[in-house]
This record gives sequence, C-alpha cells and structure tokens, in this order.
Amino acid sequence: MEKERFEAAMARHSDEIAEIQKLAHQLHASVNQRYDHTLPYSVHLDAVADAVAAYGAEVCADEADVLPMMFGAYFHDSMEDARLTYNNVRRIASQLMDERQALMATEIVYALTNEKGRTRAERADERYYSGIRATPYAPLCKFADRLANVSYSLSHNNDHQPPMIQVYSAEMPHFIAAITDGIDPADKRLQVPRALRGRLEELVAD
Repeated sequence: MEKERFEAAMARHSDEIAEIQKLAHQLHASVNQRYDHTLPYSVHLDAVADAVAAYGAEVCADEADVLPMMFGAYFHDSMEDARLTYNNVRRIASQLMDERQALMATEIVYALTNEKGRTRAERADERYYSGIRATPYAPLCKFADRLANVSYSLSHNNDHQPPMIQVYSAEMPHFIAAITDGIDPADKRLQVPRALRGRLEELVAD
C-alpha cells in the first residue's frame, strides 16, 4: 500500500486504534506487568505499535487489515503475559472490528505467543517461528517487537538488562532466518518491511 494511503487509513481509524491501545494498557496494568521491572508495560506496547505504524505501509495489503495489524502490535503479549486465552482475545477483537478482522488479529497474537519451555531457545523453537511465517502480519509485528526491545536496551543501561543487547546481537542471524526463510514471496502480508529489517540490523551492528 502506498504510504500516503496507509497513513490516511490510520487516520480514519484513529478512534478504534486509540481504543485498542487503551484496552491493551488496561489489560497489562491489571496483571501488574512491568517493563524492565520498573516501567509500565504500556511503554513497550506503544513502542511496538509505533514501529508497526511507521513501517507497516510496505506490507499492508488492504485498508481492512490496518486494525488487525495494530491490534496485533498492542496485544502481542496478552496470551503469554496477561493470562488471556485465544477465545478471550478474539472476543475483545470482535468488539472492535468485524469477524474476519478479529480472526486475523487473534491469529497474529497467537502466532507471537511463545511455546512452553525452560529456556529462551525452547520457548522460541521451530514450531513458534513456523507459526509466525504462516500468519499474515505476524513477521511485521515480531520484527517491531524486537526493534522495540533492542532500541530500549541500547538506550537504557541498568542493572536489570545490561546483557540483553548481547543476546539480541547473538540471536540476530537465526532470528532473521527463522522468520524470513521460506516465506511465500507472493504474499506481501508475510514479508518483513525492508526498512524495518535494515533499521534493526543497523542498531545491532552499532
């Protein structure tokens, strides 16, 4: 979608996006989830959503997909961290968009929910990544999530997360390959925006 059309669609749906943001903030606050142990989790959710809004035009196939994309950004951790089930998420999404959109939105959240595992590698295994590769806009949201975490790690050196940028740097080749290798090139909804990937690689390299 042309950037101007995408931005116009975002503007037309600004009220619905604001409601999605509000509900996501309330949800994570209700379970007292923090970001970097000290900040409201809304700081992270907003950073992910900002990245999706900034880079999403390249992969957005239709104006009707704008709300599912933004819902995926704001609710991407709701199953994993805020105790919602798949059906919980779909009910919330159905209050804000039509059933096709609500299903798409819920599938993004589901795809971004880690597997059960004792280690970071077990939680993000091949099953996890294959689900992302197969779900429209999940690659976009996952890269936006990683960009938000990397950006924060580079700008906040503290006692809680000093080694995380090293973890992200070491993971980067596998992370990129696991999400992008084998994706159907004919479906733009499954692609990662080139500018988003480039920005993430630039930050990690620096």
